[in-house]
Amino acid sequence: MRCDAMALAALAALAGLTMSAGTCLGQFNPSQGQWGKDDANDVRVMTWNVFNAVRSDIPKFDGNNQWGGVTRIIAALKPDIIVMQECGDGDGVPTLLTVCDLLMHGGTDPFLGGTVSGYVQLHAPGYDLPFVYVSSAFDGFNRNVIMSRYPFVDLNGDTKATYPDIAFTTSAGTYAVGGTGGIRGFGFAEIDLPDAIYAGDLVQGFAHLKAGFGAANEAQRSNAASNVAYYVDHFYNGGGAGVVDPFNKISDFPAATNILDADTVVVLGGDWNEDEATNGRKGPADWLIQAEFAGGTDGTDFDRTDSIFDSATDAIDGSTHTIGSTSKLDYIAWQDSKATPRHQVVFDSLALNSLSQPPEFVGISRFRDLSGDASDHLLVFVDLIVPLAPVCAPCSNVDGSADQVADLSDLNLVLFNFGATGNSPGTLGDADCDGDTDLTDLNSVLFNFGANVGC
Repeated sequence: MRCDAMALAALAALAGLTMSAGTCLGQFNPSQGQWGKDDANDVRVMTWNVFNAVRSDIPKFDGNNQWGGVTRIIAALKPDIIVMQECGDGDGVPTLLTVCDLLMHGGTDPFLGGTVSGYVQLHAPGYDLPFVYVSSAFDGFNRNVIMSRYPFVDLNGDTKATYPDIAFTTSAGTYAVGGTGGIRGFGFAEIDLPDAIYAGDLVQGFAHLKAGFGAANEAQRSNAASNVAYYVDHFYNGGGAGVVDPFNKISDFPAATNILDADTVVVLGGDWNEDEATNGRKGPADWLIQAEFAGGTDGTDFDRTDSIFDSATDAIDGSTHTIGSTSKLDYIAWQDSKATPRHQVVFDSLALNSLSQPPEFVGISRFRDLSGDASDHLLVFVDLIVPLAPVCAPCSNVDGSADQVADLSDLNLVLFNFGATGNSPGTLGDADCDGDTDLTDLNSVLFNFGANVGC
C-alpha cells in the first residue's frame, strides 16, 4: 500500500476507523539511519570517483581503508546503477572485471593472495549488482565502470548494449566540434528495466572529463560535452526528425535502426571536473543538458527541451560540495520530461552521528571517516521516479465505475459501501471479489489509484 496523505484521508473518512500517520514508516529517513528508497520502484543512480580504490593491487579488507570504505558505503546505499570513475590504475578490462566481482562478492584474491575480507555482500547479503561493464576507453591509468542491478540490452537496433565512447564522422554544420567524449571516453550502457514494473528502459551515460584549470582544459571539457549533447539529441532522441542520426554525423556500425521510445529515459553521470555554479561560463554540465541553446529548442531531453542536472545536498548537513570544502565536480543529469527526482543526495559519512549512521556501518569504530577513507570525492545519488507499466487490477471491481481508471468514483464506491457483507462477489465496491467491502478493498483501490486498470 502507498503510504501518503490520500490514503490517510480516505481512511479517516470512515466512521470509527482511524489510522496513525506513524504506522507508515518511510525507507529514507537519514537522521534515523534509514538510507533506503521510499519507493522500491524508484531507480537509484549513483556516481562516484573512487580515486583508485577499485583496482587489483589494493588490499581488500574490511575497515577504515579505501576498499573497506567503498564496500561499506555501497552496501549501505544500495544503488540500482553505479558509475565509478578512476578505477583500475593500469588494470586491463578482464582484470578490472575480476576486481569488481571481488568488490561485490568477495572470494580468493588472485592478485595479492589470501581471502577478500571486505566486500559488499558481507554487509548486504541480499543485494547485488550482477551486470558490470568496464570501458575499454583508457588514458593509460584509469577506466570508467558501470555496475547495474538490471541487464544490459540493445535498445536501438545496432546490436550493441554498451559503448566505451561516442564518435563523430564530421563536425561540419553542427555545434559539436567532433571527435570523442573526452580523455577516458563518454560511455553509454543501455539497460533493460523489468517490463512488469516499468513502461520503458534506461540509458546510462558515464564519464570522467578532463581535470585541471586553464583555457585548454576547459576547452577539452566543453568540447567533449558538446559532442555528447549532440549525440544524445540525435542518436537517442532523433534530433526532432524521429530517426537516428538524421544528418549522418555519428559513427555507429552496425547502424542503429530506431531512436528510444517515449518512456525510456537517458541519464548522464560522472566526474565532470567543473563547478557549474562558480565557473562563470557555460561549462560541461550546462552543455550536457542544454546543447547549444539554453531554453529548450535543441536540448538533450526527448522533447528537445533542456534536461536537468542534480541539485544534490548532504541529507544531514545540507552541504553541496563533492570535493574539498566548496566545489561540486560530480553530477547526475536526466531527462526531466520522463523522470522526476524523489531524493538528490551528496553522501558524506563525516556528517553522520550514532543515529544517522546506516546499520551497514556498525562495527566500524571510526564510521564517520569512511567517505574520506574511500576517496577524495564524495558520491552523489538520485532516486528517480520513472514511468511505470500500467497496473492490471486483481479484480475488475477495482474499477467499479468501469471507466478504465482507478479514480475518485471507485474510491467513493468503496467508501459508500464500506462494511457491507454477504454480497455476491464483485459487487458494492468489493474490489477483491471476496463478498464484502472492507479495508482490503479500500487498499486495493488506493494502491491502483490513478492507474489504467482496464487491462
